[in-house]
Amino acid sequence: MPPSATGSGPSFVRRVPEGDNLPRRVCEDCGFIDYENPKIVVGSVCHWQDRMLLCRRAIDPRKGFWTLPAGFLELNEAADAGARREAWEEARAEIDIEQLLAIYSIARISQVQLIFRARLRSPDASPGPETLELDLFTWDRIPWDQLAFPSVDWALNHYRQSRGQAIFAPFGNPPDSTGDLPPAGSL
Repeated sequence: MPPSATGSGPSFVRRVPEGDNLPRRVCEDCGFIDYENPKIVVGSVCHWQDRMLLCRRAIDPRKGFWTLPAGFLELNEAADAGARREAWEEARAEIDIEQLLAIYSIARISQVQLIFRARLRSPDASPGPETLELDLFTWDRIPWDQLAFPSVDWALNHYRQSRGQAIFAPFGNPPDSTGDLPPAGSL
């Protein structure tokens, strides 16, 4: 964007651009439209035999709660490569992507989550900078009441439903589930 005529930088207003139907940030000087789009999160349910990898978050939001290795997709990055990168960054884990497990839509925070089913190449993993600790959990040992986000619960359950299936359709949000966090202390 070129600087404004006053030299102070672009001046944006929120209005509906011609040919559009939603309000957008539009530069008053040059007409540039600053489209704001959803964020894409990529991650994996990583398994080793009958155990699943979970990471205790070292960062907000939900610091101290358990999650899957996941994070924002980078520009010019393929979704599966992003999931492999996140597994390495958060758990120093190398994974083989098996299949897309689920696509979750979390409208309240403008997120689309692409969650893969992946096999750990080795059970040896260690916390990355965004992880306080990690562990491989059997189904009956998962800390269900300490999961960071509803989509972690969904993904673990969808993983369990897909076990033993070489081919399946990706799952989506459970019926009537928006991904909203429950009141503090109830998750």
